[in-house]
Amino acid sequence: MLTESTLPAPIGESVPHRRTWRLLHGRGRYVGDVKIPGMLHAAFVRSPHGHARIDAIDTTAAKVLPGVAAVFTGADIATVCKPWRGVHGLFPSLNAPLQHALAIDTARFAGEPVALVVATSRAVAEDAAALITIDWTPLPAVADPQAARDGADVIHPDLGTNVCLVQSQASGDVFAAFAGAAVVAEETFRFGRHTGVPIEARGLVAEFDPTERRLTVHHSHQCPHQMQNDFAVLLGLAEHRVRVIAPDIGGGFGIKQQLYGDEIAVCAAAMLLGRPVAWTADRLESFTADIHAREHVVHGRVALSAEGDILAFDVDDLHAIGPYSQFPRSSAGEGRAVVAQTGAPYKFDAIRARATAVFQNKGMSGHYRGVGQPIACAVTEVLIDHAARKAGLEPIAVRRRNLVRAADLPYAAPTGVTYARLAFEECFATLDAHLDIAALQVECAEARAKGRLRGVGLACFVEMTARGSGFYGGGGVAVSSRDGCTLRLEPTGGIRALSCITEQGQGAETGVLQVIAAAVGVPLDAVEMITGDTATSFHGGGTWGSRCMAIGGEAAWRAGRALRAEILDIAARLLQADAAALDIRDGAVVEAASGAVRFTLAEIGAIGHFRPHEVPGAQPQLVASASYGSEAPFRPGCGLQLAVVEIDPATGAVRLERFVVVHECGLVVNPLLVDEQIRGGVVQGLGAALFEELLYDADGQLLNGSLADYLVPTAPELCDIALLHAHGPALGPDDLGIAGVGEAGTTGASAAVLCAVNDALSGRGVTLVQIPCTPERILTALGVI
Repeated sequence: MLTESTLPAPIGESVPHRRTWRLLHGRGRYVGDVKIPGMLHAAFVRSPHGHARIDAIDTTAAKVLPGVAAVFTGADIATVCKPWRGVHGLFPSLNAPLQHALAIDTARFAGEPVALVVATSRAVAEDAAALITIDWTPLPAVADPQAARDGADVIHPDLGTNVCLVQSQASGDVFAAFAGAAVVAEETFRFGRHTGVPIEARGLVAEFDPTERRLTVHHSHQCPHQMQNDFAVLLGLAEHRVRVIAPDIGGGFGIKQQLYGDEIAVCAAAMLLGRPVAWTADRLESFTADIHAREHVVHGRVALSAEGDILAFDVDDLHAIGPYSQFPRSSAGEGRAVVAQTGAPYKFDAIRARATAVFQNKGMSGHYRGVGQPIACAVTEVLIDHAARKAGLEPIAVRRRNLVRAADLPYAAPTGVTYARLAFEECFATLDAHLDIAALQVECAEARAKGRLRGVGLACFVEMTARGSGFYGGGGVAVSSRDGCTLRLEPTGGIRALSCITEQGQGAETGVLQVIAAAVGVPLDAVEMITGDTATSFHGGGTWGSRCMAIGGEAAWRAGRALRAEILDIAARLLQADAAALDIRDGAVVEAASGAVRFTLAEIGAIGHFRPHEVPGAQPQLVASASYGSEAPFRPGCGLQLAVVEIDPATGAVRLERFVVVHECGLVVNPLLVDEQIRGGVVQGLGAALFEELLYDADGQLLNGSLADYLVPTAPELCDIALLHAHGPALGPDDLGIAGVGEAGTTGASAAVLCAVNDALSGRGVTLVQIPCTPERILTALGVI
C-alpha cells in the first residue's frame, strides 16, 4: 500500500507543483490567450435595477456601429438556447423558477444580463452596448431575507411564494432535553454575504462548426464534463459533439462550478453567427454576476446539563439565495449543510433543525468553498462557548467531554448523518503537544484583567469531502461523483496520463502525478499529465467538494498498478521468469531481490509498440484505465482551529495574533500542497470573519462592487498560520485512504475567530454573533457608538 514515505517528491524544492512552472515558463493554455482566426468579442448589457420589467429594447444604434457583428436580446438567444430550472430530485418540494440565458421580460437582480453585443473587439462591443436603450418599469425589490420569507412582494408571481425550499431534521425529544437542561444558550446569528474573488475572472471562447454541429468551448471552469452535458442539453446538440477544454484555471472556489446565463449566451451567439466568440468578465461583472454565498440568519439554541453534557440543538436557518435556484446543482446545498452538520463533532441526543431558502433581488447565491459547513460550525462552537460560560464551565473542557471518540464509531448523529471515521482524540493530542492551551487562556485572562481585549477561541470541525453519487446522482442531477484516469506507456518509456481532474492552482495535478509515479515505479518527470479536456479523458466530476485526490488520485493509483502489472508481465515473458520476482524501480524493470536492471521502460515500450512478435502468447496493450467513485456518502476529514486575537478598544479593529490548525485527512500525498490548501482556506475563512461582505441597499443595489470597497485579507492583516497534522487510523481498507482538504481551512476559521472575539469581549459583558466582525460592529457592541 502507498504510504507517505514511498511517494516521490515534486521536482525541485522551489517548485510546489507544475502550474507554477507553467506560469514561469509560458507553458499551458489560458482562456484569455486562446487566439482563433475570425474571433469576435462579447460584451453584455446588464440590468441596473434589482427588480424591473423590460418594456422595450432599442438596439438600432448599436447594430450600425462599425465593427459590430450582431446584437442579441433574450428572445434572440432563446431561439437556440432552452431555459432551465435548478431542480433536485431529492427535494421534490423545491420551487425552481424558469431562468433564461438573458432576461426576457423581467430582470430580477442588478447585473442580470439583458442584451449581448458581439464585435471585432471588446472595446467596440462595450461602446455598442452603451448605445442600447432599454425602457424599464421598476418593480418592488425584496432584499431582506426576513421580508422575503414573509412574502410581502413575490418575486416570481407564478410560484406564489418567495420560499424556494424548506429542509428539516428532527430526532430525539428536543422539548424534554431543553426542559430538563441546567443551561440553555440562545443566539440569533447573522452571516454576511460574500463571494470567492478568483484571481482569474470567469471567461470562455466558444467556437461552433455548423457543418458538423460541433461546439468547442475553452472555458475557465471547474467541471468540464458537467458543462459538456449542460451545453449539449440546453443548446440542442449531441453531447459527443460538444468539447469543453478547461486548462489551468486561476482559482475557482465553487464560483466556477455552475452554469451561468452569460456564458451559455456566448455559446449561443457563436452558434448563431458561425464564428468564434470570446468573453471574459471584468471585475464589476464578477462582483455582481458571480455566485455569492453565506447570507444566513440563524436562530440557534443548545441545551447543556450541569455536568457539561450537550443534550440537544435547536436551529432555524434562513438562507437568502438570490432570484433563482442555481443550475444544475440546485440551491439546496447550503441549508442542507446547516441542518446536517450542526453539532457535527459532538455526541448529543436530540435535534430540531430547519433551513429555509428564500428568493430575493440580489445576485445569485450558491456553492462557495465549504457550502454551508462554516455556518454550521460557527453556530455550534459559539453556542457551546456561551452555554459553558453560563454554566460556569471551561468551554474547551466541555468540547473535550462531548467529542465523538473512536469507541463511538461508526457514529449515527441525530442529524441523520453517520460518521464512519473521525480522529478528534488524535487532533487534541497533537494540539496539546504543540501548545499549552490552559496557559494561553490564563495569559489572555490576565490581559483582560489589565483592560486589554485579548481572547482565544477554539473550533472543532468536520469537513465532508469526496461526496459519493447518492446526493447528485440519486437526485437525478447530471453531476458526476466519479473520476477516471488512462495511462499509456510511450515507446520512449515515458507515461502519458489522461485524467478528468481539473487544476485551479491547488496542485491536484502534481499530487496525481506523484500517485502515478509511485504506482508504476517511475520518476515524477517521466509522467506527462493532460487534464481538463472532455475529448481526452473519462467522464468525471472535475474539481468540487474536496475530491480530486480522494477520487481522482485513487483512479490514477488503480490505473498505475494495472499498467505496472502489464509491464511486468511482458518483462516476465521475455525473460521466461516469474513476474512476482520482478519490480519496477526508478523507471526500470529490475530483479526484486537483487535490484539488477533487466529492462528499461523504453525497451519495454519499443518492444510492445514495434516488436510485439517478440512477446510470446501476448498482445501488448501498454494502456491501462481505471475509474473510481466512493461508495460512501462522503469521506470525513476533521480538525481543530485555534485563534488568538486582540481588539483595539478605541478603533474596534481586530488584530489576529496567532492561528493554529490541526488537521487529519488520512494519507498525505504532498505535505506542501496540503498545508497551502488549508492555509488558503483559512485565509478565505478569515476574510469572512473579519473583512468580506457584499453590501446591498433596500433596492437590491450592490454598494461595494470593487476591490477598493470589498475587502479581502492581505498579508499585513494576517499572522503566520501554523499547520499540524494528526494521524488517525487508516482510512479506507480497499483504497489509498485519502480524505480531501480543500474546504477544511474555511470550515473552521470563522468559528475560531468569532469565539476568540467573544472571549476578548467577555470582560466587558458583551457578545458578537455577526460576521464579519467589523470595527463598527465591535464598537457598537462595546457601546462606543
